[in-house]
Amino acid sequence: MSRETTLKRILDCGIVAVVRADSGEQLAKVFQSVAEGGVTVAEVTFTVPDAVAVIRKVREELGDSVVLGAGTVLDTETARAALLAGAEYIVTPTVNVEVIRMCRRYDKVILPGALTPTEVLTAWEAGADIVKIFPADLGGPPYLKALRGPLPQVRMMPTGGVDLNTAEPFLKAGACCLGVGGSLVEPKTLAAGDFTRMRDLARQYRAIVDKFRSAS
Repeated sequence: MSRETTLKRILDCGIVAVVRADSGEQLAKVFQSVAEGGVTVAEVTFTVPDAVAVIRKVREELGDSVVLGAGTVLDTETARAALLAGAEYIVTPTVNVEVIRMCRRYDKVILPGALTPTEVLTAWEAGADIVKIFPADLGGPPYLKALRGPLPQVRMMPTGGVDLNTAEPFLKAGACCLGVGGSLVEPKTLAAGDFTRMRDLARQYRAIVDKFRSAS
């Protein structure tokens, strides 16, 4: 899909599920479960063994029902491999201008990680579609609100420290969407294969986003 379509689907969903696992065997089912709960955007992190193969398998099994991305991408070689395997967007933990440029060159969405005002603006000026504020738990919603003051034009996605208690405060602080990891796809839930709980948690997060947007 085009960069514009991917970006719209990310923003419309409002939540990016960040999936980390010791094995990629059940991740297609994980993504399907959270999608059934309303979270249709999810990333496979490159801390997952054989992440490229996992991305390819998930894309083959789920198609465009999930907006599939690749996270913890550190260099252009990894980014390119992920895109060729079927990732529609790339997420990085840091500002890597070369990765940003490569994603723009191939018309793919890029969400680089940044923390300081300088990093945020550097990422945005280099072509970021959304800047991932990471680790967001260091400053919480007040820090995100402070960043948004001088940089209201930058779309920001807090990641790290987003849970059912902080989701709404982050949205009120100006987040365009939320990156949610272990509080959505919990390690113990994943180990137990409890896909019902994953679906239920996804519904709770989606309900928070929908309620906030309706009130706004």
